[in-house]
Amino acid sequence: MLAMDFRGPKRVRAVQKPMPTILHPEDAIVKVLRTCICGSDLHLYNGNVPDTRVGMTFGHEFVGEIVEVGSEVTNVKVGDRVLVPFNIACGRCIFCKQGMFGNCHESNSEATAVGGFLGYAHTGGGHNGGQAEYARVPYANFGPTVIPAGMSLDDAVLLTDITPTGYQAAEMAGIQPGDTVVVFGAGPVGIMAARCCWLFGAGRVIILDKEDYRLEFAQNFAKCEAYNFETDMEDPVMFLKKQTDWIGPDACIDAVGAEAAGNTMQTITGRKLLLQAGSATALHWAINSVRKGGVISIVGVYGPTDNLVPIGNVLNKGLTIRANQASVKRHLPRLIDHVMNGILKPSELITHRIPLEDVADGYRIFSAKLDNCIKPVLIPPTANA
Repeated sequence: MLAMDFRGPKRVRAVQKPMPTILHPEDAIVKVLRTCICGSDLHLYNGNVPDTRVGMTFGHEFVGEIVEVGSEVTNVKVGDRVLVPFNIACGRCIFCKQGMFGNCHESNSEATAVGGFLGYAHTGGGHNGGQAEYARVPYANFGPTVIPAGMSLDDAVLLTDITPTGYQAAEMAGIQPGDTVVVFGAGPVGIMAARCCWLFGAGRVIILDKEDYRLEFAQNFAKCEAYNFETDMEDPVMFLKKQTDWIGPDACIDAVGAEAAGNTMQTITGRKLLLQAGSATALHWAINSVRKGGVISIVGVYGPTDNLVPIGNVLNKGLTIRANQASVKRHLPRLIDHVMNGILKPSELITHRIPLEDVADGYRIFSAKLDNCIKPVLIPPTANA
């Protein structure tokens, strides 16, 4: 089968790989119909996440058709069209029972913090992902969710990560009616987070980025205020204080993570020399700008090592920090209703549809922010067969 292959930082290609096989009675094999390149994939692509091994197939956002199931799979059947949450979750461990599907205790035996992910580094279990014609999906009795009749594949594929992650970012922000919320990063997750803030009753939503085309897109999709932190202000923290009567926003969402721009020291130590788990610039801005007693919500990806973070300011300001990988399965019932009722239209984020054969071009375009790219979707050659 054709699949994406990681050859090292900034080097990916489409190659022929062996077909996946059933390894456990609860496995399923999915014929991939749509798969995305995610901003989290770019952290791998750029070499910012430890233990990303040559030969991996990325892709944690995909939908497809069940073509084979293990002997103990009863929840889905051959022929079902399913969306596959990026979390690999058993559904029955102590953390899954709490709805913490991103922290499943069974799917990533090498880790004590995070659960297993499809198509990510070996820190997430080393499972090959969906940027391929076929993918193996563990715990098929729990994870894969049948796509409702009438939902487009383009909407469905964005329910595997981007929409639930943006939604959980807003949920973790603890938004109260009328609150001012600032989102750092106008990538797909940040844009979706800004859109979802209104669902929780925000009175004002502001988004910061350094790419004007992304800010324009965010304004139109999320109906929020949008500012360029490189051209519209000298100091983002002072700017946000001034915008909020010198009190600070009620909540801030870090939707950037390890590759944040805006601070030379953070960029050198976190992105160039890898002395910390990514550049924590956006997190600094969030902590320092939010009001006393405010909330910081973190969904931007950082590596599993130390970061230079002003924890003293967190203490002295009495801040609450909430952070986690999105528990996709927990949010799906409500988000499916929102999509089917027209409250959310995730597919509007898609700007590029790229053949899987051209995956290297897709990564280059998305990483370099070329051609006003917001969200690229890859189409395997067998998707329409």
